[in-house]
Amino acid sequence: MSEIIKPPTHYRLLSTLRAIGPYLREAQCQEGFYLFDCLSVCVNDKKSPEEREFWGWWLELEQQGTHCIAKYHIGLYNDVGDWEPCDISAKALKEVKRTQEAFHNKLVQTLQEKFETSVGLHQDSFEFV
Repeated sequence: MSEIIKPPTHYRLLSTLRAIGPYLREAQCQEGFYLFDCLSVCVNDKKSPEEREFWGWWLELEQQGTHCIAKYHIGLYNDVGDWEPCDISAKALKEVKRTQEAFHNKLVQTLQEKFETSVGLHQDSFEFV
């Protein structure tokens, strides 16, 4: 007996995306739009934790039926909790790319297996590979 793939409703997607990680910003998600971010590299670990800033990436994922469009950004997660698009040093960029690629591969595989949903990159997405 073959398994029937259920359509990717908002709540099914939220549950699946939550399990993928690294950080689903659930409070900022709405039906058809999902926000993730990843704090990959601490800029200065000598600062107290509440004052630390991080190099990393964030993802705006837009659902369009059985297809999703991924728009990645890179930058600085500042000490007030906002993302600032900016260039990253080569050393930090290597780690940011590594975490993004691992996440993206997991995202693509999971959405394909669970919902037969494909993931494409937005034309303005930061290219990691």
